[in-house]
Amino acid sequence: MIALGLGSNIISNNTTREDNIANAIRRLSEQPNISIDKVSSLYETEPVGLKDQPSFLNAVIAIATDLPPVELLDVCLRIEREMGRVREVRWGPRNIDIDLLLYHSIEIAVATLELPHPRMPDRKFVLIPLAEVAGNSIVYRGKTVQELLKVTSDDSQVSLHGNIKVSWQAKAIG
Repeated sequence: MIALGLGSNIISNNTTREDNIANAIRRLSEQPNISIDKVSSLYETEPVGLKDQPSFLNAVIAIATDLPPVELLDVCLRIEREMGRVREVRWGPRNIDIDLLLYHSIEIAVATLELPHPRMPDRKFVLIPLAEVAGNSIVYRGKTVQELLKVTSDDSQVSLHGNIKVSWQAKAIG
């Protein structure tokens, strides 16, 4: 499974947080080498790290791609830039965030990417929507999402916000 986490907590260009996430999913689905397999619900979540900012909406999608992990990350970062993402403050407000969480069972640590995402087990805002798309799959160092949720130290509030209003067409990759 390849999983991406998406988040938004600020409005930009008169779009809502929901619009920002739906737009990112649509842009990902338009890439020739990416097919969307599953999309979680949207979850309202408390900010992590920098607390003095608006709440986030978060979701997770499962995709298929033949792009290697670093190239997939480059596509995600390009889409963020095209959507107006500016990186000024670590963990600060953002109109869109696209994180590469998992790439099958690959473990990698390079300057620009670490897989699986190293903070994933400590973030309920990732684990709860990931549970929707991963089911009982192993997602992190031999553990399922349900096993990670049982031992996470994250006590932040994560509540169901609703469904993402976006459509995409699955396509064959490779």
